[in-house]
Amino acid sequence: MGADIDMKQPPNNPPVKSRAAKIFKKQLSQWQLYLLVLLPVAHMLVFAYWPMYGAQIAFKDFRADLGIWGSEWVGLKHFIRFFENYRFSRVIVNTFRLGVTGLVFGFPIPILFAIMLNELTGQRIKKAIQTVSFAPYFISVTVLVGMLFMFLDARVGPINNLMAMLGGERTSFMGERDWFIPVFVISGVWQGMGYSAVIYLAALSGVDQELYEAAIIDGASRVQKIYYIDIPGISPTIVILLILSAGQVMNIGFEKAFLMQNGLNQEVSEIISTYVYRSGLLQMQYSFSSAVGLFNSVMNCTLLIVTNLIARQLGETSLF
Repeated sequence: MGADIDMKQPPNNPPVKSRAAKIFKKQLSQWQLYLLVLLPVAHMLVFAYWPMYGAQIAFKDFRADLGIWGSEWVGLKHFIRFFENYRFSRVIVNTFRLGVTGLVFGFPIPILFAIMLNELTGQRIKKAIQTVSFAPYFISVTVLVGMLFMFLDARVGPINNLMAMLGGERTSFMGERDWFIPVFVISGVWQGMGYSAVIYLAALSGVDQELYEAAIIDGASRVQKIYYIDIPGISPTIVILLILSAGQVMNIGFEKAFLMQNGLNQEVSEIISTYVYRSGLLQMQYSFSSAVGLFNSVMNCTLLIVTNLIARQLGETSLF
């Protein structure tokens, strides 16, 4: 009888406090990792999340003497004002056109460049090309635009001099509206191609080498190895970066567009960021500029969600 009672007794579980103490002790033993993560997390909280507190001025008539909480609430007044502005359609179309053109031409070129570098057998040549292509990424936007003005100058620029030698006509690339988007996109691709290719080179280095050996045995050509091994091997990386790039289509950098902008090309170079600077900040219309910026962020977020949904429907790779 006593044995039966002992068999029915529940097992002697350790107390909850001792489990929590073990978990806490285990986490505390990895304090170096938490210390390493502390700085980027603090940076994100201070510069990404805390400024979201000030986004409410887009719905208020902000006055510095009253502060954010003391300013009058006006709802969607500034958004409606932006939508009814005669520049609204032009600014949106210019921003979208510039962003999509940059995505269409700027996204696949680093992929092709990385595949070409991966196919090189000479390590010295490969490293030299990679170093030369990576260097323009460190050029500041101001210096880059200054270089564009010098190289594309209609009178003394080397590009126009070469065109004149070949019998062509000199062209004011920086002054004609039709050349703004090509110059903007091509210069951006040249500056960021080497940096973007590093990510794809890292992905290519992770492809199983046995697949290449099997392809050689089967008699596959170099093009077939690229098509059937390289591209499928880096396709998850391509999809993730494409989703992130699509979410930044409307978020074009202000500095480069503003420095390249002039009275001759303003009709196509006026984008959301430059419009916010001119109409909002220069005239101290902080609530209006915040409303336009918030609208731009919502559009980028929408594009990100839609692109991620399409990627999830077409394949297995997605952000969420």
